Amino acid sequence: MKYKNLFFDLDDTLWAFSVNARDTFEEMYFKHKLNRYFDSFQHFYTLYQKRNAELWIEYGDGNITKEELNNQRFLYPLQAVNVPDEVLAKTYSDDFFAVIPTKSNLMPYAKELLEYLFPKYNLYILSNGFRELQYHKMRSAGIDGYFKKIILSDDIGVMKPWPQIFHYALSATQSQLADSLMIGDSWDADIVGARGVGMHQIYYNVKGATELSFQPTYIVQSLVDVEIIL
Repeated sequence: MKYKNLFFDLDDTLWAFSVNARDTFEEMYFKHKLNRYFDSFQHFYTLYQKRNAELWIEYGDGNITKEELNNQRFLYPLQAVNVPDEVLAKTYSDDFFAVIPTKSNLMPYAKELLEYLFPKYNLYILSNGFRELQYHKMRSAGIDGYFKKIILSDDIGVMKPWPQIFHYALSATQSQLADSLMIGDSWDADIVGARGVGMHQIYYNVKGATELSFQPTYIVQSLVDVEIIL
């Protein structure tokens, strides 16, 4: 067998982050009556997503702390409509983080794929997510038992795609680079990062990207296709 150790990204590779996050945001939007300030939920969510993406880049580059990331991304949409209510933003944020890890939607075929792989490989999570959320999310979705170890950027202070987190993951799991494989949906974090240390990759091209800077080891449009490779 070519590979022994499979490193999975979690969000939008196995756990359906985009669906679960949007559902939670919409619940909180109406719970806190934010329709007082925004034209629609989509108006609010578009503002949030744009600023959130920018802040995650700043966080990944080490320019802001996790606390600054969370404070700014929840306050920004309110500031954008001239409602700089820090108390409301904090309450919304606290409620959001309490609810989102209870969501259990998985990506299509994720559970079936793990059932197929579990007897054959060493399975690990390698994620940029926050410690206080990732374990809870996996338990809620019923997939925590498939993994021998969970490696989080939050635990070591380095995010994918930096090579240090991949080297740490290999060391922490006593895995060899030659028989290890990274599986993820993020081109930059998962695929570029793994390639940077010489690890093979499966790019789960959920969004149908067509302009790629190099040919990954494997590329799939569906998790069903991972079984064909493995």
